[in-house]
Amino acid sequence: MTETPVAVRRGAAVSRAGGRRSLPVAGTGLVLLPLSVALAVTVGAAGLSVGDVFQSLAAHLGLPVEAPSPLLDAIVWELRLPRVLLAALVGGGLAVCGAVLQALTRNPLADPYLLGISSGASTGAVAVLILGLGSGAAAALTAGAFAGSLAAFCCVLALIGTAPGGSLRVVLAGVAVSQLFSALTSLIVIWAGDAQSTRGVTFWLLGSLASASWSTTALCAAATGTGLALCWAASPALDAFAFGRETAASLGIAPGRTQLVLLVTTALSTAVLVAASGAIGFVGLVVPHAVRFLAGGRHRVLLPACALYGAIFLLWADTAARTLFSPREVPVGVLTALIGVPAFAVIMRGRSAGS
Repeated sequence: MTETPVAVRRGAAVSRAGGRRSLPVAGTGLVLLPLSVALAVTVGAAGLSVGDVFQSLAAHLGLPVEAPSPLLDAIVWELRLPRVLLAALVGGGLAVCGAVLQALTRNPLADPYLLGISSGASTGAVAVLILGLGSGAAAALTAGAFAGSLAAFCCVLALIGTAPGGSLRVVLAGVAVSQLFSALTSLIVIWAGDAQSTRGVTFWLLGSLASASWSTTALCAAATGTGLALCWAASPALDAFAFGRETAASLGIAPGRTQLVLLVTTALSTAVLVAASGAIGFVGLVVPHAVRFLAGGRHRVLLPACALYGAIFLLWADTAARTLFSPREVPVGVLTALIGVPAFAVIMRGRSAGS
């Protein structure tokens, strides 16, 4: 009983130290994100200016501006803007889910795919692409990936029960379910796949935002916004979880119920995002660590900052993926891994040096 007040006082001191630098970090993100969106839309084979982007956007909003040319409007409104916004939403959502799971499990290696969501989505997508369920349409692919994600999470819930208990149990359940669905994916590919379908599956598994549309963007906006709001409301509980379940319970928090609610919230948000974009790795792992290093560990500030910087990170990663190797497009998950691994190594070395 004597250790809890000490832990809480230590956490409060750390939070005050982080709070002095958290607002400038969050404010910078609020400025950088809209600028990044505007600039990223201009990047591509067809050179555009920021003025062209705002002209097309203003015309669709009904503002009194000169109507843009049909070609320019199609490039901005139908191709680039939905993709840029989808990248921002997926990046922000994954970063928030990663930060929440790292706090819940007290595991610095936790990411949004801890619960087997990506493996389940892969199995659902492969079933559509290779087995022909839903005629392989884009909507069927998204629905199949979402259904696979939910199936994987239901398996995790069946293993951990309604009272998740310690973080080790959650991690082990996620690993087991992830391996199960990875094996199912491999079995489907080997049993029924041909060269063309296997190539399409590989591209999807590495993450791609090429199929972005306004409907997909709206769905991901709802998932990211709802997930952020629910997790942000639980910020005090997440701060307490950082010091262990016993500390959380001593502060009047119901650890089992809170953990279950947040696991369901992050799982459903991740399922929607992965169904729209494929499995894009390292965003939900690296961004929370980087933001925590810059802004401190108070989740009331950490979660919105993760949403901002996760959005900026994936937005520019996808912009590079679709332009650097033109006319070819690289799956964005390849670039996030190439960037994320060295960045994660630097962050971990910094944490080791500071401890």
